[in-house]
Amino acid sequence: MNRETFRALQAPVKQLYVDQPQRAAVVLQAEGEVDLERVGCRVRLLVNDGRELLAGLHPAAGGDGLAACSGELLLQALITCAGTTLAAVAKALGLNLQSASVTATGRMDFRGTLGVDRSAPTGLSEIQLCFRLQGDVPAESQRKLLELTERCCVVLQTLKNGVEVRSSVTC
Repeated sequence: MNRETFRALQAPVKQLYVDQPQRAAVVLQAEGEVDLERVGCRVRLLVNDGRELLAGLHPAAGGDGLAACSGELLLQALITCAGTTLAAVAKALGLNLQSASVTATGRMDFRGTLGVDRSAPTGLSEIQLCFRLQGDVPAESQRKLLELTERCCVVLQTLKNGVEVRSSVTC
């Protein structure tokens, strides 16, 4: 897709949000079925023909390695969001990228999630995001691409800025 086609694709949506800002506030939702036998959770990927994704324990937490690890899924959500955002920003800027890839690396101390050491944090304690770009893109344009990608990436901004999360049990 070229720059003009991409801009034309987004133009009516952007104008709608300028004219009617309340229409930009959308509720996203995901749902899963807990698998008590396998000690995991199944999530239906609606946009992928309803196929299911099974998440479970990482081998470092006693899992068999046959189910997706939630920490790795978080990193995958980050790279899919960052990669999509990078592609959109590159198109909007008219950059000459031939290819790009994204890697996210997270550090986690499993003592926290296993309750072995209460002083050990539960969850990822740091994440490194690395973009590899192929193409004729000057250094200043690369800096602008990274800056705008970071600013516009939903998952990255949610992780960096935090969000209020509430839990409840309903009957």
